[in-house]
Amino acid sequence: MSPVMTDDTTLQPWRVAALYHFTRVHDHARLRGPLQALCEENDVCGTLLLAHEGINGTIGGPDDGVGTVLAFLRAQPEFASLEHKESRASKKPFLRMKVKLKKEIVTMGVETIDPLRVVGTYVEPADWNSLISDPDTIVIDTRNDYETAIGTFKGAVDPDIKTFREFPAWVRANAGLHNKPKIAMFCTGGIRCEKATAFMKEEGFDEVFHLKGGILKYLEQVPEEESLWEGACFVFDERVSVVHGLGEGDHKLCRACRNPLTAEAMASPHYEAGVSCPACHEVRTEDDRNRFREREKQARLARERGQRHMGS
Repeated sequence: MSPVMTDDTTLQPWRVAALYHFTRVHDHARLRGPLQALCEENDVCGTLLLAHEGINGTIGGPDDGVGTVLAFLRAQPEFASLEHKESRASKKPFLRMKVKLKKEIVTMGVETIDPLRVVGTYVEPADWNSLISDPDTIVIDTRNDYETAIGTFKGAVDPDIKTFREFPAWVRANAGLHNKPKIAMFCTGGIRCEKATAFMKEEGFDEVFHLKGGILKYLEQVPEEESLWEGACFVFDERVSVVHGLGEGDHKLCRACRNPLTAEAMASPHYEAGVSCPACHEVRTEDDRNRFREREKQARLARERGQRHMGS
């Protein structure tokens, strides 16, 4: 797949900002209403999670609108040093805006883990290849199975987990992870590795590293000809995947199960747009598929009327 990213914002008019920041937030609920209203006023959509431990999410919209939201966040004392990863999209990357209050900004389910207290060693994208090529290093992809299915780093161990909550149990069930001195971990934007590396340190692993800025920063900064990344990177917006240079990938999204679809999957007899794909066909009933067909029909009719169907 060739990157389609370009500096021409007339072709990719939407600005996308992925962000997270661990910090101690006093009364995080106070930010929910003003943040929701500000995003709506500026045509910014996406999802932002607020918790006592910080903020996490991705937003997309017009350049000025996204800039206004980022400026508002950085004006809060807790988020003054907030960093974000930026890319562009050819179509609106999100359909609505949600600001949610959460117990954790990324859910691992281990209450004792605190990345502000202990965390792994950050590795810049430019130094990542050297680390993961070291025979003394075990490389672990901390993402979910539907994400790893379309791309990962060469030689990485795939835990084959459905959710991040399963990661601690996977680590504890794999004593072989102690066979090499170094553990290198990565995820989409870096946030899961904040908790994953903290957990590994608590479990007795000494040399624990993680990719600073995640896969997104690596694909942005490391030239494709030098890259050890294979495939595409799943993203949680309407682009579905990105490739080197953060250009949009070729994947589509199954609207029935939310799994990314390759061209091969869409050629399957089990694929029906908005209804099923090879990953979910066998676990859905015919009643399910009929319900999805009706939803797809209503979405099509709404598009023909120039409206947006809320269930699409």
